[in-house]
Amino acid sequence: MRAVAVVLAGAVAIAIPVACGGGGAYSSVLGKIRGTGQVAVGTKWDQPSLGLKVGTGDPEGFDVDVARYVVAKLANGRPVHITWREAPAAGREALLQNGTVDMVFATYSITEARRPKVTFAGPYVLVHQDTMVLAGNPDIHQVDDLRGKRVCQVPGSNSFKRVADPPPDGKLDLPVVAVPAANYSDCVRKLSANELDAVSTEDLTLAGFAQQVPGLFRLLNDPFTDELYGIGLKKGDIETCEAANQAVAEMWRDGTATRLLRKWFGETGLRLPTTMPPPERCS
Repeated sequence: MRAVAVVLAGAVAIAIPVACGGGGAYSSVLGKIRGTGQVAVGTKWDQPSLGLKVGTGDPEGFDVDVARYVVAKLANGRPVHITWREAPAAGREALLQNGTVDMVFATYSITEARRPKVTFAGPYVLVHQDTMVLAGNPDIHQVDDLRGKRVCQVPGSNSFKRVADPPPDGKLDLPVVAVPAANYSDCVRKLSANELDAVSTEDLTLAGFAQQVPGLFRLLNDPFTDELYGIGLKKGDIETCEAANQAVAEMWRDGTATRLLRKWFGETGLRLPTTMPPPERCS
């Protein structure tokens, strides 16, 4: 059953302990969910098939459905009111730290640079960075062809670093021209307007955009990283992290993860993940 989305009267602080007006304090998001039946979840609102919000409805997509599943498991099947909030790439850590959201499911790759600021549960899926160009582009067929090309750069996302920087945060160390954009929907708009040459980020993100306008874009199918999508929690919330890891494991055991991947990406031609990635240590 889908959780009912409600807008809370005010921001609910989730410091550890978690504040809950009139209902005492909770030492974790798990305690808050079970004690109040409420939780604030951050997702993307601009990424088709992952987290997309249209009009006044709830966001929809793979990340949103995973969030619903995990929250339901944390609540032991009891009803939970989910407040959906937008979590753009550049603001995810701040939203967790200031209590605007309790959990983040927003194409949130687990990286060493983020670990000091965030406790990650999961990962719930393994994806790979790929590249998307206009279908008629004659010059870019593999990732090395990005040398000297205009590549989209989104604040707070590691994807541009993977192309342009050396390890450890980077990967390819290619000389490219950065074209700033507010988010990946802005990247895709600029790509369609020929204001840049390529958008490089996780393959699920690119596939979601590509299937919105069939025939306009082409994925290189030249992946060059492994990216682990994690569940972001306020730093130190180990109790919720461990419970969320159990929920993710159950999601893969009962076939829900496979079903959701097929639901949102089954027509994209991607080779979809078939097994759960090894869980991270909660820290």
